[in-house]
Amino acid sequence: MSRVFIIQRKHIILTSLAIVIIAAAVFYLSRDNALPTMAESSSGRTIHMVTGEFSTKTADGKEIEAYRWDPGTIFVQKGEKINLSIYGVNGDSHPFIIEGLNLKGEVKKGKETIVSFVANKKGVFRIICLTHPDIAHSGPMIGYLVVN
Repeated sequence: MSRVFIIQRKHIILTSLAIVIIAAAVFYLSRDNALPTMAESSSGRTIHMVTGEFSTKTADGKEIEAYRWDPGTIFVQKGEKINLSIYGVNGDSHPFIIEGLNLKGEVKKGKETIVSFVANKKGVFRIICLTHPDIAHSGPMIGYLVVN
């Protein structure tokens, strides 16, 4: 005796819908392991920063200004290869150090400075402009590099 199975159109649609939902769930749950479309090259991740300036006048007419790094805080992972690209927008010269990582450089107005390193220590490291280290020198121009 043979059996005959009749496949109805609604069964095909429901099966297709179930497959799409399962595929979407698998993709959603594994998205942290997926590579981005434009994966970082082996030369490391490039983080872009600029130098910025705020200026204003006080009530008595005195002009005051303050310089800063933008963004002011950068987050990276331990062991990650970083290319820190800093473009000088405001201020003629910003010699800087990154405390605790033995890194230094200088950013000049209209120029790009690139500092490459491997973030090999966990912690919070200050990026300090030596021209503007405190309020007396139109600062403090201090940024933070957070290595997780």
